[in-house]
Amino acid sequence: TSYTWFLSIIQNEFRCGKIDLDRTKKLLEKLQVPLNVAHVKHVFKKIVDKRTENTINMEDFRAIYRTIVHRAEFLELFSSYSRNKKLLTNIELIEFLRKEQYETKDCEMTALEIILKYEPIEEVKKRKQMSFEGFIRYMSSEDCSIFRKDHKTVYQDMNHPLCDYFISSSHNTYLVSDQLIGPSDLWGYISALSKGCRCVEIDCWDGSNNEPIVYHGHTLTSKIPFRSVIEVIDKYAFVASDYPLVLSLENHCSPKQQEVMAEYLEYILGDKLLTSVIGDTQVTQLPSPEELKFKILIKNKKVGTIEEGLIRRESGKHGEAVEISDSEDITEDDDTSDRAHLYPKRSGLKRKSEHRPSPSPRKKAKIKKKKIATALSDLVIYTKSEKFVSFEHSLSNQKCYENNSIGELRARKFVKNSAKDFVSHTSRFITRIYPKGTRTTSSNYNPQEFWNVGCQMVALNFQTEGLQMELQNGKFLDNGGCGYILKPDFLRNCNSTFTPQNVGSHGNPMSLSIKVISGHQLPPSSLSKTNKADPLVHVEIYGVPQDQAKRKTAVVKSNALSPRWEETFSFTVQVPELALIRFCVEDEVSLVSNEFLGQYTLPLMSLRRG
Repeated sequence: TSYTWFLSIIQNEFRCGKIDLDRTKKLLEKLQVPLNVAHVKHVFKKIVDKRTENTINMEDFRAIYRTIVHRAEFLELFSSYSRNKKLLTNIELIEFLRKEQYETKDCEMTALEIILKYEPIEEVKKRKQMSFEGFIRYMSSEDCSIFRKDHKTVYQDMNHPLCDYFISSSHNTYLVSDQLIGPSDLWGYISALSKGCRCVEIDCWDGSNNEPIVYHGHTLTSKIPFRSVIEVIDKYAFVASDYPLVLSLENHCSPKQQEVMAEYLEYILGDKLLTSVIGDTQVTQLPSPEELKFKILIKNKKVGTIEEGLIRRESGKHGEAVEISDSEDITEDDDTSDRAHLYPKRSGLKRKSEHRPSPSPRKKAKIKKKKIATALSDLVIYTKSEKFVSFEHSLSNQKCYENNSIGELRARKFVKNSAKDFVSHTSRFITRIYPKGTRTTSSNYNPQEFWNVGCQMVALNFQTEGLQMELQNGKFLDNGGCGYILKPDFLRNCNSTFTPQNVGSHGNPMSLSIKVISGHQLPPSSLSKTNKADPLVHVEIYGVPQDQAKRKTAVVKSNALSPRWEETFSFTVQVPELALIRFCVEDEVSLVSNEFLGQYTLPLMSLRRG
């Protein structure tokens, strides 16, 4: 039956004789098989190698099809459940689902659905059976993805206060290259928002003709109008997620241009902009992502209380500016202070304040008076930026709608020396971490160490590929990719005793066994003239320090089409709720260097058995 079905699909193509490479590719697509052009090309070339013309007949095509599609590891699996080695009956498929895929409920229903969805041969489908062709299509489908299906949509409780979630956050979103001389571009916002980012940063400066501009101050990065940025945000805010978007303003504008900013925000964003409280004006707890759906929040400094601002808005008394004192701490790796040190010194971008030992850093504080326009201040409701002084200070003075930004260097010291206080702080207040100013090439830090202590907004340079952004992307695949992930209970509880170094009773040990079986149609090595590579697979776990682990398979020599490893790795993970697992495939170029071929990262709790 398989052969008859196969012929019925392909024979029309061979009516006029032989076919070339292009038509071979089209025919494979018609057969709905996942194909990699480089591999098809190579297998095709191998067949026509000694011939005068570059065309193949029907038998040649069948050979190519089998080489690419009929994977040995699938055939072994299929044969171990199929009594007659040709077809899987409904009952045999159920047995496969129970034993191999750990399916427990509605197996009969599931088996029938799989047959209806993937079996290409009509008469086999009618008999409620599955051919090897159907089995291949099922095994290569999304239904066999390692990522749990129920985690591909929003499944978590979205009714907790905002501070109970990890929030996908971007740093200097307008930059698409480095931090000093590269372009600023609206694409930065489009790209981040399309990836489900829920907190974007806007650095605002006075521009000519009373038009505020966005760029990296004190540097040679190009400038874009604030108005254009807000128009793009208005258009793309909710393409990837319905949940609230926070605009984190780094505001360097004069009161006059701050009023222009406020006008643009209200005029362009309209009803999307949150300008009032939800419920009580006495805010004792942050609202939830659910309550703030499709809303845009402004994160900025604010004058006075929420109540005063609302009264002022109602009475229409806008237009004044209020001075607020802002103690700038130069020893902190603050975004602006770093840059001021950085740029004028042409020779070797060194920061003065970083290397000097300072016994009492607090003495370095200088009071800077900043003027803030009430029109802009009153648009800040639940996300008021507040200078971070200390954990004790926050505990006794900070309100639930006030949040802090802490530079990575200072935050790293807190993780090391006062993790318990840090966890207690992030259980109450939204905390944003940002890269140190010396990362002029837009490099990133490892976000995991700050998620481990419950920091909600761990801001990264989204434009820079690498392990750090891979962990970010992997973590936020969870919960339907909506950009909000509910923190584990021990990071939400104000009396938690959890620290990443000492998980104590909060550990929930899980034993994990992963068998790396095979690869299929991997990208060939850049050094290979054909479709070869010497691939190996790294399996890595990121989480609390004691869960960090790295293992790797042996190298399979010169095979990128269908390498087989058949290696099993076992791990014990103490805090699976915070763990990510990363698979990285490399080509061994020499004994000392490997070339990257591909990667995939996902939360450990989103991993499917089977």
